[in-house]
Amino acid sequence: MPILLECLSHTPLQGYFDPAPEIVAEVERVQRKARARVEAFDPELVVAFAPDHYNGFFYDVMPQFCIGIAATAIGDFNSLAGPLDVPQDIALAMAENVLANEVDVSVSYRMQVDHGCAQALEVLTGGLDRYPVVPVFINSVASPMASCRRSRLLGDGIGRFLSRTDQRVLVIGSGGISHEPPVPEIAGASAEVAERLIAGRHPSAESRAARQARTVAAAKSFTAGDSHLHPLNPDWDRAFLELLAAGEITAVDGMTNGAISRDGGKSAHEIRTWIAAFGALSAYGPYRASIDYYRPIPEWIAGFGAMHAQPETQGDSHAQ
Repeated sequence: MPILLECLSHTPLQGYFDPAPEIVAEVERVQRKARARVEAFDPELVVAFAPDHYNGFFYDVMPQFCIGIAATAIGDFNSLAGPLDVPQDIALAMAENVLANEVDVSVSYRMQVDHGCAQALEVLTGGLDRYPVVPVFINSVASPMASCRRSRLLGDGIGRFLSRTDQRVLVIGSGGISHEPPVPEIAGASAEVAERLIAGRHPSAESRAARQARTVAAAKSFTAGDSHLHPLNPDWDRAFLELLAAGEITAVDGMTNGAISRDGGKSAHEIRTWIAAFGALSAYGPYRASIDYYRPIPEWIAGFGAMHAQPETQGDSHAQ
């Protein structure tokens, strides 16, 4: 059955510290076009590959991949909050299929997703529960991390399952390209920070506000050129987008974690969400893809991009 892929960057900083109004308008135009494609496609099921930023997953148990059987958005950085409409039978069957394809994946009956998932759902569908959605968490910040190849194989296993359904499926990859916001690391962390990374669920309103204030302050410093954070890397970003657009998805297997951190920054590992989404699409066969947008946006500490794609054999009436 038909499948539509939409991959896009997200940012917690939109509305908190924005670039020039014309750049915000430019991004919003791209997002409106993407939502129009989704509305025309009218999906019966959404699969959203997304990271987490120590809001739903912590080092008490840090899976590399997790499929949500039931999920709620926490509403950080003014993203939408509330339950997702997860079809449990489909989510469980998806997990079983991935495991049968020898990719280890966890399941959660109480998944919490943050802006990394909720923002994409809002941009592309207008809400959290407009369509049935299966959220798929991919660890992208908490070392050690699985390889890009494993993310591709995760997507491939999910895509093989989806290709045998009779539903129109929207596959989302929500993640940044080159970027390194001030996400703490457990190595060398103070006891207080380490405890937050191990068991930081349900922070107080004051703690969440302080975290958001630190992120905004880091963005202002980064934009002013007075920051130790890894610089954005437009050349690396464009090369990655062009690799996906060319259909060379297996080439990601050679991307090492060390090289990604070195070239794109420590949060550039969120490209795994794009890789998994394209892995799912490629299970349907050769595809055609469009790079819809790219711009480095320092105010959002992000190489900001958007792509959409569909199988070559599929009519393109929904993807214009």
